[in-house]
Amino acid sequence: MDSSAEVEVGQAQSSLAVAAARNLATTTKSAPQMQEISSRWLLRMLPWVQVKGGTFRVNRRLSYAVGDGRVSFTSIGAQVKVVPPELCELPLLRGFEDLPVLGTLADRFTQAEYAPGDVIVEAGRPADQVHLIAHGKVNRLGTGKYGDKIVLGVLADGEYFGDQALTRHGTTWEVTVKAVTSCIVLSLSRAAFDEVVQQSDALREHVRRLQANRCPRRTNTARRRSRSPRATSARPSCPARSSTTS
Repeated sequence: MDSSAEVEVGQAQSSLAVAAARNLATTTKSAPQMQEISSRWLLRMLPWVQVKGGTFRVNRRLSYAVGDGRVSFTSIGAQVKVVPPELCELPLLRGFEDLPVLGTLADRFTQAEYAPGDVIVEAGRPADQVHLIAHGKVNRLGTGKYGDKIVLGVLADGEYFGDQALTRHGTTWEVTVKAVTSCIVLSLSRAAFDEVVQQSDALREHVRRLQANRCPRRTNTARRRSRSPRATSARPSCPARSSTTS
């Protein structure tokens, strides 16, 4: 009787304790295997293949839309250039499609950088450049009713100002343009533009035709009215032109 009891007690003691059962029921979490794969391990495991050095070229397609009112640019490192066909956004070059000449004009632009608060152009100064805003935001400042400075408008990426200065001599800036943020501005001087005009017959004819359309000839009816002492005109006077009447 005692021996059988001892056997039962021995069998009962051979079962798992509560702590051991809990350990078996708990999910075992091992360290992620990818942590063991280091760059040194990859260098040892991956095969080495001897290749010759070479130059690789990445082909990128430049897309732009002429007619959206904004000029597009390309950049290589810190150098920014205007896309030549995008110069047709300027009223002076609208409709001009000679790509080589547009490329020559694009190469004549100079790049300048301005910090916030810098004055790009000042009212009353001679206006002899067109400015393209490649990056940043600027304010057009004028004089208010009481002599204070007021913001007349804001220009940002792709917009421009001063395009009329390329063909109008003796003009001055009517407003002050000041940088609000850090800006990259491309500028083309009137002298550089005139040099390209002298080299291109197509551009010279385009500018001549544009200037003729700005100040059209008066009709015969307008001529008869101008002879009357009562007739007065509030329009700006156009340069005098020689004409013959029958």
